[in-house]
Amino acid sequence: MTSRRPDSFDGLGYRGREDPSYGGYAGRSFNNSSATDLQHWVTTPPDIPGSRNLHYGERTPQFETAPPSAPGSEDTQSAAGSSEQLNRFAGFGIGLASLFTENVLAHPCIVFRRQCQVNYHARIYHLSPFTAVSVMYNVTKTQGPKALWKGMGSTFVVQGVTLGTEGLISECTPLPRELSHKWNPKQVLGHLVLKSLSYVVAMPFYSASLIETVQSEIIRDNPGILDCVKEGVGRVMGMGVPHSKRLLPLWSLVFPTVLHGVLHYIISSAVQKAVMFLLRRKAPSGHPADGHSGVQSMLDAYFPELMASFAASLCADILLFPLETVLHRLHIQGTRTIIDNTDLGFEVLPINTQYEGMRDCINIIHREEGPLGFYKGFGSIVVQYSLHAAVLQITKMIYSTLLQNA
Repeated sequence: MTSRRPDSFDGLGYRGREDPSYGGYAGRSFNNSSATDLQHWVTTPPDIPGSRNLHYGERTPQFETAPPSAPGSEDTQSAAGSSEQLNRFAGFGIGLASLFTENVLAHPCIVFRRQCQVNYHARIYHLSPFTAVSVMYNVTKTQGPKALWKGMGSTFVVQGVTLGTEGLISECTPLPRELSHKWNPKQVLGHLVLKSLSYVVAMPFYSASLIETVQSEIIRDNPGILDCVKEGVGRVMGMGVPHSKRLLPLWSLVFPTVLHGVLHYIISSAVQKAVMFLLRRKAPSGHPADGHSGVQSMLDAYFPELMASFAASLCADILLFPLETVLHRLHIQGTRTIIDNTDLGFEVLPINTQYEGMRDCINIIHREEGPLGFYKGFGSIVVQYSLHAAVLQITKMIYSTLLQNA
């Protein structure tokens, strides 16, 4: 295809050309012009520095005849395009598998962990994953498969409320939602304030979600997804299901909730950046020569972020496990919740605590249950992250095999 632009057209320099037929700027009627004259005026817009990703001084490529391609070049380009699509598909699949494991497959472990944390009656602390798996099996056998999948919809509601609140506050205030590479202490402080405000807004819905996840399936109705929202609003307005007098006011839960959320975010962010830094330093440089190494390098390009996120969540959950135990006991107090017996998995128990606040809760747990009382249900974390790591590794092996055979 040949260009329809004048030969001397060069973008912004078009008006500076010397053309006898154009030099006088004579008026021209397009109604009386022939098709040949009109073709002389068909051009593309002038090149403007900064437009169409051009740099200053560059011009739009002309429609010129492409040089003859070497034999087999089309097949090479087609193979490269197919390989790129497969690599993108592999990255999407690995990320989807990680997201599915983190939010769906790990939910039974989260349910059992929370039940253990709020069960002050328990004599078995389930510090080992083997005892945790045994009781989880008994609960499922007695109450059905739904017993450990309860409250999963409400957890997504809490995540949605948190993310929506962050976006809304960041749009209405100068508080930054993300930190740039050139951050300063003022930006970090503003970012943490934004996180804190989002945790405060989501706090009543978090309480409602916690009740749904620990409530025994035996006496539990079939709540809808929006029941978490209704219960959260009712908690704020003082309406809804009647609670006992031991129910702590929301303002007394603000500090432990914000403290846990902010510390979890700081620890996970720091660990994620550290792991990414180490993985990038150990990453091999250069381009591999063979196809199998190329496929492996493309797979490795998607894995560092997933591994960094995995390590960040693991470290934050382990370090903040005692604080999470205290937080859940404060949120569940006075809600008349009945949970499964985590010692056996065949009975139910009521929650009747009388903590006056965060400090009192810490002192009572330490005095009556000992230091390990803060780690009740820790074995479920081992199960949760072992499952997560196994799914990531299996998914990587599957896609590596598929890409090598493609």
